[in-house]
Amino acid sequence: MTEQSQDAATSFVTIFDDTYNQPDCRAYFRMMDALGYRNQHHAVAAFRAGLAEMMRLRGLNSARIVDFASSYGIVSALMGHDLTLAEVFDRYRTPAFDGMPAPEVIREDRAWFDSIRRKVPPMRFVGLDVAPNAVAYGLGAGLFDAGFVEDLQENPASPELAEELAECDMIVECGSVAQLMPAALDRLLAAAGPRKPWVMTSPIRGNERPEAAEVMRDHGLVVEQLPVPPFVHRRFESADEQARASANARAQGHDPEGVESTGYFHAQVLLARPADEVSPPADWAMPVSVAPMGA
Repeated sequence: MTEQSQDAATSFVTIFDDTYNQPDCRAYFRMMDALGYRNQHHAVAAFRAGLAEMMRLRGLNSARIVDFASSYGIVSALMGHDLTLAEVFDRYRTPAFDGMPAPEVIREDRAWFDSIRRKVPPMRFVGLDVAPNAVAYGLGAGLFDAGFVEDLQENPASPELAEELAECDMIVECGSVAQLMPAALDRLLAAAGPRKPWVMTSPIRGNERPEAAEVMRDHGLVVEQLPVPPFVHRRFESADEQARASANARAQGHDPEGVESTGYFHAQVLLARPADEVSPPADWAMPVSVAPMGA
């Protein structure tokens, strides 16, 4: 869920590059905690509801999920474990982690995740990111069953990744990267099997792009916004960032009053799925939203 600006000339968000490729996840989650991240808390509830509905429609007993722009695997962690985002943040506030060597952090985390893993339904998670240390952490901590360090915006999927994509049931991404990388989306879906996976993303308001929606439609998917009110992504880093975000929201037809004006990026959940699997979210067995996470 690496944050990425639309382009170098018109930075949309502040880039926290120093946290995205550390040997372990501590700096990353502490940064998220300090900036009030909440996107995953809301988005993963919708992802899990969508996954359950997709599995029902396809008659599946297990699922294969590609975590696109996975970073250290927070989406895989929340989808595949009895765990909340608040519990993740609380864990890495513990002073015991301050001086711990990275290999020990990874061992401790693997034991923790193993102890709270959801057994039903069985899920296979594939991590995909451009940050090698983040993917290595996800593999070492047991969050990913397979991991790939590839830049699909620039290059086709490797044969090994293409093999995973051909079997995947759902592609998920928290943030906005998928919306800003239509070429990567095209390569993901081109490598997928004839029964295309569901795609669920939670872009920041103003960062949804018609080009990304068009790519998904070209692959036979119906694209829609789930009926979930805008939810907090994170607190703005600066007044300048807030001004840019409000301008981008307006450019995409959103009114920032009462949303971005409150001092936070807000996000929404977008879903793309085959036309013959379009069922009303109100009828899904699981709710698509959760109560706000406390500050």
